[in-house]
Amino acid sequence: MDKTTPKPSSAPSYLDAAHGWRSWLLTRDHKRIAMLYLTAISVFFVAGVTIGVAMRLELMAPGRTIMGPQTYNALFTLHGVIMIFLFIIPGIPAVFGNFVLPLQIGAEDVFFPRLNLFSWYLYMFGAVFALSTLFIGGLPDTGWTFYVPFSTTTKTNVTLATLAVFILGFSSIVTGLNFITTVHRLRRPGLGWMQLPLFTWSVYATAWVQVLATPVIGITLLLIIAERLFGIGLFDPAKGGDPILYQHLFWLYSHPAVYIMILPAMGVVSEVIPTFSRKRVFGYNAIVYSTLGIAVVGSLVWAHHMFTSGMSDTAVFVFSLLTFLVAVPSAVKVFNWVATLYKGSIDLSPPLLFALFFIYLFSFGGLGGLVLGAAGTNIHVHDTQFVVGHFHYVMFGGAGMAFFAALHYWFPKMFGRMYDIDSANWGAWILFIGFNLLYFPMQVLGLQGMPRRYYDYVPHFKRLNALSTIGSWILAVGLVILIYNLIHSILYGRKITQDPWIGTTLEWTTATPPPTENFPADAEKEQSAA
Repeated sequence: MDKTTPKPSSAPSYLDAAHGWRSWLLTRDHKRIAMLYLTAISVFFVAGVTIGVAMRLELMAPGRTIMGPQTYNALFTLHGVIMIFLFIIPGIPAVFGNFVLPLQIGAEDVFFPRLNLFSWYLYMFGAVFALSTLFIGGLPDTGWTFYVPFSTTTKTNVTLATLAVFILGFSSIVTGLNFITTVHRLRRPGLGWMQLPLFTWSVYATAWVQVLATPVIGITLLLIIAERLFGIGLFDPAKGGDPILYQHLFWLYSHPAVYIMILPAMGVVSEVIPTFSRKRVFGYNAIVYSTLGIAVVGSLVWAHHMFTSGMSDTAVFVFSLLTFLVAVPSAVKVFNWVATLYKGSIDLSPPLLFALFFIYLFSFGGLGGLVLGAAGTNIHVHDTQFVVGHFHYVMFGGAGMAFFAALHYWFPKMFGRMYDIDSANWGAWILFIGFNLLYFPMQVLGLQGMPRRYYDYVPHFKRLNALSTIGSWILAVGLVILIYNLIHSILYGRKITQDPWIGTTLEWTTATPPPTENFPADAEKEQSAA
């Protein structure tokens, strides 16, 4: 897509179009709703990281350090709920999908502006329910997976926590419906399917997974609530129920949810790498088809989480094979990204640095996923710290790094100000070093046999646990540098009105920051004529 030079707009930016808290809380502007999501998600992210650092401090040495086992289990559950359901799943689609997708397809807004605002209120309502367990009935101690029969028998407030996740799932469905309709109905004239930016493709594919898979977890969690309130015995083996049924239903959603987290991240990387390589992306069609392939095949591999549950050898073979197959489209993307970088005019700015960290960490975590996807090795490392390390390499190393790549890439467009490049680079490298020092020892511990979800451990595991805890401190320092730099830049950063990256997608052709209507009338005429 050819980029036209943006003309100064006489219309005020979306940030200056209206003032006062009512103009924000009642807004229907997709860009302001993206800012509401960004603010809330950032707060929850900091809370989740703080809990994670506290948990690592407890695991620094054998025995009690700063908390008891019940507190540890409760914080373990809260950390998982916050980071999965309040940060990683909604992070990139809700913030950057909302802000960028309509701009990339030449639309004035999303198709359902009021529904868009409603989805944010649902998100906040669900978050309030989740956090209210801190004060009502005791924090649930089941882990974020709410496995039965423990979740149906524990005296802690699992009912409120599962209701919170149900509401958050409803918000996710609403957002997915909005994005699907927006892409189908509001593309500018002449913008065909195979001309869509790759980030738009990734959000579009993710939206379908959100709409089709999320109802499964919603119904499953309602069944847990029903079992706790009415004792119906659907999952409780003491009443004739089947706890394995719960695992099937849970992972039928939760493994596609991995791709709700990672597909938008891949879309971000597919935008950043061509921009900072000064090249067209290599293999556009292959990336599009691999995106759709991941969305489809990734929804069929859920039972590889259950190889130790006693399923048949045939089922183990099928799900193991599908797990290996889903790695193929991911490998296609990595190949195309590296091919795009080859002989490019590389500008190692912070967005590209985070994108490269994503490729390394996601690839490393993906190889660990193949260890878990093979039934023989899975039996050895199932429910060990290896799984925790693998999960964080894929989710935080993947979706988390891509979130920061997107934030540093579109920050100038969103706020009309520029952050300090050197501080961003320092923060990125410190975060990367701390990340690997935190999570790589976990994988070694898992291979040595240390279980996950344990409050305490034998002295044999002390050294690597101490190293991992030190890594959490370094990671936290990197996050503090990055967050401080961005907040300071929002308030005092150098103002800009042009594209600092020489981007080639449509969002860079409008004013910076964009006006409320996105594209001035004269610019829309020029786009239609083109």
